[in-house]
Amino acid sequence: MSKYITVFLNLSVESKELAKVTDDLVKLPEVVDAYEVTGEYDVIAILQVEDIQSFRELLKDKILKIEGVRSTVSSVVLYGPRTHNKDQTRSRARFLE
Repeated sequence: MSKYITVFLNLSVESKELAKVTDDLVKLPEVVDAYEVTGEYDVIAILQVEDIQSFRELLKDKILKIEGVRSTVSSVVLYGPRTHNKDQTRSRARFLE
């Protein structure tokens, strides 16, 4: 069993702040990957946290304080048949400027 909880975080962002929000997100150590996407949300971030309390604090104290973040919807992974070790697969999304 993994020692981390994985969370898929969908973010709605003010369009003029999209690049800044993405840049600020990927600086957080809990953010494993982040993607600017089309559709209902603007950014999808994959987070790994130690527990639900850590996720709550990250969301409340850091992510929701990033200028330009309008709202979030999170999905906590309950089971993943193809999970990977965070240290082996940790990557950062690279965005075109």
